[in-house]
Amino acid sequence: MNTRLLNLIVPLIFISMMSACKSEKDEYKKMLEFAKDYTAAWNSKQPEKMASFYAEDGSLVVNNKKPAVGRKQIAATAQSYMEAFPDMELTMDSLTVQENTYRYYWTFKGTNTGPGGTGNKVDFSGFEEWTMNDKGLVQKSVGSYDAEVYQRQLQDK
Repeated sequence: MNTRLLNLIVPLIFISMMSACKSEKDEYKKMLEFAKDYTAAWNSKQPEKMASFYAEDGSLVVNNKKPAVGRKQIAATAQSYMEAFPDMELTMDSLTVQENTYRYYWTFKGTNTGPGGTGNKVDFSGFEEWTMNDKGLVQKSVGSYDAEVYQRQLQDK
């Protein structure tokens, strides 16, 4: 390969690589803001606000239980936690990305003073694995937390 052609190709490859890195960083920044807003929506105690982060036909699965499909069911799932723990506070611990999947790590704290509540405080962590749609909304969320720790905190006095 002649030197002149090489001098043209190498800078183009470098620019292309730098552009890809920049767009990945921009996408992560956008998703980090999304995750912060999602956390705020949970803390707003407005289940419909939380569900608005999902596609109309999006789904949420928690600990391999029956999925909530569609915003109405997702809002109902959020409402069940919000009612059971009126003082609930969700904090975002971190956000990671691998390929096209984001993992949103969180900590949930609250006192179970809702209907039929035990009066006990809980403090547990988990994550949601998000697959996003082309509109920037959660298409599928698979959540997980240690149910034994959660149940023990609800039962213990």
